[in-house]
Parts: sequence; structure tokens; C-alpha cells
Amino acid sequence: MIITMKKQLAVVLTPIFVIFLLVVLMSLLNIGLPVRVTQTMATTELSVTGEGKVDIVPNTATVDVGIRVNNASTVEAAQSQIDETNNAIIAAMEQLGIPKQNIKTSNYSVFPAYDYSSGRDVLTGYNGNVTLSIKSQNVDQVSQVIAAATEAGANEIQNTRFEVEDPAAHRSEARTKAIENAKEEAQKMADDLGIKLGKVVNVVEHTTSGEGPYPMMAERAYGLGGGGGASFEPGSQTITSVVTLYFEKK
Repeated sequence: MIITMKKQLAVVLTPIFVIFLLVVLMSLLNIGLPVRVTQTMATTELSVTGEGKVDIVPNTATVDVGIRVNNASTVEAAQSQIDETNNAIIAAMEQLGIPKQNIKTSNYSVFPAYDYSSGRDVLTGYNGNVTLSIKSQNVDQVSQVIAAATEAGANEIQNTRFEVEDPAAHRSEARTKAIENAKEEAQKMADDLGIKLGKVVNVVEHTTSGEGPYPMMAERAYGLGGGGGASFEPGSQTITSVVTLYFEKK
């Protein structure tokens, strides 16, 4: 019985011993053990991004003009000067065919002015200012707007900018170009990879901001004094669409 158990134990231990010797031998010879490679399932989709752009000439212009009053004797006097000039500018714009709803008044303020040269605060009067944003649907009218506003009493030309009034109307055209661009790039990639494209299974449009509006800062007063004026060019605004198409791979 004891002999039989020894034989059985020897049968079990012999393979274990052989494996142990192989491991030791491989370690000594610097032979690596086999590594299991796990292959993941390849994706069944191909995604490609395309871009489309449409250049649009701006169809509206906005001019910001300012009225500044210095050292009026009273608050009421400062307000009166501002209001008088403000109304004159609005009337001048109506003469150009620009309606009141296209004129916005903002930044209206009146505040005391002091002289500090004597070492103490000496009230010298009251200052005031206001900004009028004048929007015209005729971009060629900018010089006329500036000249008429300054003749009516505006003494600051703060900003001029050109915009596309309804950029969303042109975005679908840019999107169509982006989709066509993505399809072309997808076909080139498929040809390079030796695969066939199936149907489009998903479309994602990425939000982008177009170039513009274009502000034009007037550091010098164009047309002040009623003489002449600068030539303003609206340039162009770019409407951009970026889309990603997901294709089935065959």
C-alpha cells in the first residue's frame, strides 16, 4: 500500500518537477515566457471631419457717435446741451432715411468736474456724455452718417463696424460645403485604407464663430467740421461650418 502511494506521488510530482526545471532553465537563458495577445474587435465606423466656408459682404453698418459736454454751469445745463444735440443727430439721421428704431442711446451720464490744482476740490462745473449707435442698412452710407452726426453736434466718433444682419441664412450653404468636403475626404481615406464606405450613420455639426463683425476704431474724428470724410470698406465676413460624418465600413 505504501509502495503504491509512493508511485502515485511520483507520477504527480514528476511533471511538476519537469515544469519547474524548464522555468529555471528559461530564466537562466533569458528566454521570455509566452505572452497572451488579446485582439479587440475593430470599430465598424469611420469618422471624418469636413469644413465649409462662405464669404459674405456685410450688409449693415453701425456707427457709434458720442456727445461730450464739459464744464456746464449746472446739471440741468449739461442735460440740456446733451438732449439738444441728441435730438439734432436723430433728426439728421431721419434726413438720411435712417429711422428712429435704428438709433440706440446709451451711456448717458452727467457728473461734477473738479479742479485739484489748489490742493483742494474745487467744483468747476458739470460734465456729461452719451453714446448713440446708428445702424444703417446701406454700408455705403457710413461717411454720410459720420458727417451728418458731427454737423449736428457729435464731437466723438467712437467706433464703426460692419455686420451680416442674418448670418444664419448663409450657414446652411456653409454646412452643405462642409458635408461635401467630409465625403470627399472620407472617400480618399477609404481608398488609401482599401475599404468600402457604407451609409452615413451619424452627423455632428460643431459650433464655430465666424470672422466678424469688423470694428473700425476712429482714433481721429472723420468728417469733423463738415469737410469731407474717410472711405470705409466693409470687407467680408466668413460663415464657417464644421461637420463630422460617421460612415459604416464594409
